[in-house]
Amino acid sequence: MSLPEIVSRGEWRAARAELLLKEKAATRARDALNAERRGLPMVEVDEEYVFEGGDGKATLLDLFEGRRQLVVHHFMFAPEWDAGCRSCSGFLDQVGHLAHLHARDTSFAVVSRAPYPKILPFKARMGWTLPWYSSYGGGFNCDFEVTLEREGELVERPGLSCFLRDRDRVFHTYTTYERGLDGLGSTTSLLDLTALGRQEEWEEPKGRASAYGAPAGSERVRYHDEYDD
Repeated sequence: MSLPEIVSRGEWRAARAELLLKEKAATRARDALNAERRGLPMVEVDEEYVFEGGDGKATLLDLFEGRRQLVVHHFMFAPEWDAGCRSCSGFLDQVGHLAHLHARDTSFAVVSRAPYPKILPFKARMGWTLPWYSSYGGGFNCDFEVTLEREGELVERPGLSCFLRDRDRVFHTYTTYERGLDGLGSTTSLLDLTALGRQEEWEEPKGRASAYGAPAGSERVRYHDEYDD
């Protein structure tokens, strides 16, 4: 096994300081990239998608649960599979308590192409309580390019899409696939992909931190059992 070089404490501190400069540069570059992402144009979703969930049929608007934003995890689970994707399962295991997303007016939902009766036992086996919907029989997965046709067969790929709601109008703001999900799973990393971001005063573009008169994002953070629904 190849291990790091053994050095003195002083040499380690010098090397660490040099690396810290690069880490800070990467943080600034990430902030700039997130600001550019929030500046992306959006497209209205006119298709009337129908999903099946725990309460029966649902529209894309229903998945917002009344909040302004929606993050959808495209979980790979084809109709012919007996269980969901292992890598997608690892991603869902990392998603934190949804109350912190909800505090920033953002909902989170999982969507798979498998029929809902197949999803239920697997969801119970994994011990998840996240909202999970089936898009079986509809065009949602293909339209958002997480189910692709290759050599006459349908294949799945993981993805994550973000949507913004203006009253009853739904807009698609962002989608990423495969390795674009690397490093995601925390509340802030998911919010960084959305049009409203973390809703902090320091974020660009300005004017999205306190929509509808709500406090800035960090001022709304509580222990997850202290939120008032």
